[in-house]
Amino acid sequence: MIETVTKIRVLYAHTDKMGVVNNSRYLEYFEAGRNELLREIGCPYTIFESNNVLLPVTEVYCKYIAGVRYDDVLEVRAMLKEVPGARIKIFYEVTTGGKIAATGYTVHSFVDSVKFKARRPPEDFVELIKSKLK
Repeated sequence: MIETVTKIRVLYAHTDKMGVVNNSRYLEYFEAGRNELLREIGCPYTIFESNNVLLPVTEVYCKYIAGVRYDDVLEVRAMLKEVPGARIKIFYEVTTGGKIAATGYTVHSFVDSVKFKARRPPEDFVELIKSKLK
């Protein structure tokens, strides 16, 4: 498994009238974790885009376990557990103060940005993942 941890401090703008982080913000936290995961393994989004590859989200799941509040420091753990095929699935765990606030995953397709059609993942990316999963 490949994993990274990204720390994020909750902004006041992320909270609702009850002072709790709005549910939709967790998808942004997942994105921050995913960006850092790809960056740390050596393949940030900019590399994909420069090779005419997009990674649109095709599925998302989030289980809310405990609310978080303004100024809490979140740790977003992003995990890649398998070599991607036609899709890539990334898992997440959001914690604060050592307690799990949310878990979930996103599924992404590989899309050619010129033809706007599905494509296989870049072979060098697949090989990179294989080398890091060992």
